[in-house]
Amino acid sequence: MKDIMTFRRVEKKYRLNPAQKDALLAAIGAHLTPDAHGRNTICSLYLDTPDHLIIRNSIIARAYKEKLRLRSYGTPTMDDQVFLEIKKKYKGVVYKRREIMTLREAMTYIEDGQKPCDSQIMREIDYAMHFYRNPKPMMLIAYEREAYFDAENPDLRITFDTNVRARDTDCRLENGSNGEYLLPEDAILMEIKTSGAMPVWLAQALSQCGIRPGRFSKYGTAYLRNAGLIEAPVYIRSHVKGDVTIHV
Repeated sequence: MKDIMTFRRVEKKYRLNPAQKDALLAAIGAHLTPDAHGRNTICSLYLDTPDHLIIRNSIIARAYKEKLRLRSYGTPTMDDQVFLEIKKKYKGVVYKRREIMTLREAMTYIEDGQKPCDSQIMREIDYAMHFYRNPKPMMLIAYEREAYFDAENPDLRITFDTNVRARDTDCRLENGSNGEYLLPEDAILMEIKTSGAMPVWLAQALSQCGIRPGRFSKYGTAYLRNAGLIEAPVYIRSHVKGDVTIHV
């Protein structure tokens, strides 16, 4: 599946243990095809203001959230391609716009404001950069991702993230993916991403495996921990709406 530059979809998050993941893949594996990036290390460099305005707004907001980030697959060199992204969430629907460029072009833009191109997406990103008065790299989040999509409905994607880690120093993609771990070693974060309703076969498999939806923000958790507002993420299951959320 080719890289897509624009997204509009609903994303549901889940926390699994290894046994649940194995049971789920056994139940739905026939529907899934490995993504073009397959298994890879995802590195995301989050841009923010010196007082962390973007992530603070995202944590407290209910209807609207947004983030600016630079993403790579693996540790890039300055001449490798990366994705500069703006990600927005409004009333549960995620909108993502991304522009592909080399890491050198991306860092030149972030540091000096020199746009690598003048596309519609680049203008949208540039507007957000000016709105936040040129935010800079403030947090690097990395993890290993295993990604799949439904061959009959490529809009349906399922990802499994492990070894989620973060650092707020040496915030350069080319300097590797090391960081402090945010979750226990056996924790798996799964995301189901779809532009429409979840298929019945998937909903049934989730129920059979005892997997329930939840909320978890990698950047939000790293920021709160580094700010001393939480010691560790607390994952609490709510039986009212079936949500799993972090309480701080």
